[in-house]
Amino acid sequence: MTVDLTTSSDFVAVLAQAAAAYRGQNRDRPSAGMLVEALLQAEKAAKQQRLTYSFAALLGQWQLCFVTGTRKVRERGGIILGKGFYWPKFTPTYISFATTQALEETPIKGEVANQVQFGSVLTKLTGPGQYLGKKNLLAFNFTHIQISLFNRVVYDKPFSKAKAQTDNFYNQPIAKLPFFAFFLITEEFIAARGRGGGLALWVRF
Repeated sequence: MTVDLTTSSDFVAVLAQAAAAYRGQNRDRPSAGMLVEALLQAEKAAKQQRLTYSFAALLGQWQLCFVTGTRKVRERGGIILGKGFYWPKFTPTYISFATTQALEETPIKGEVANQVQFGSVLTKLTGPGQYLGKKNLLAFNFTHIQISLFNRVVYDKPFSKAKAQTDNFYNQPIAKLPFFAFFLITEEFIAARGRGGGLALWVRF
């Protein structure tokens, strides 16, 4: 079931406000604590309402806006979220999604790219992805790295054993792969929990 939460939920308004502030559309930026709470409420609502999102809604490029760290709790055997922080704008980081097949096929196969800009150096990782629509879960594996300096590519190679990893990617259990479990997708921002337990918010770029 796909439900539009964007018109009535306070937590969506907080996330939208953070996204707008990060893009420079306003100066009223929610605190890190407010944003973490809004993300947790969005995740809870998605589970309660069994929301599903199409892979088509993820296509394109998104800029990382906010992340939380995690720390393990030995005596409890679990993790605790960190306070979270807005990603520094002097190291812009982007994630992008593209499809390599018809969107009607399941599971949907695609390509995932993650790039980080630090000064004149741009590092880009790419690899295959697989989207499980019923779980809003995107598994991926980076197999190629490209480094550019002053917009000129100076290094462009696959990782060792990249071909074998790509060939076997779709046969591996999801639990063994990196993944994002998306719990809110809008036209302006997306939010997900990673395999390690951290939360992240990206804004449309």
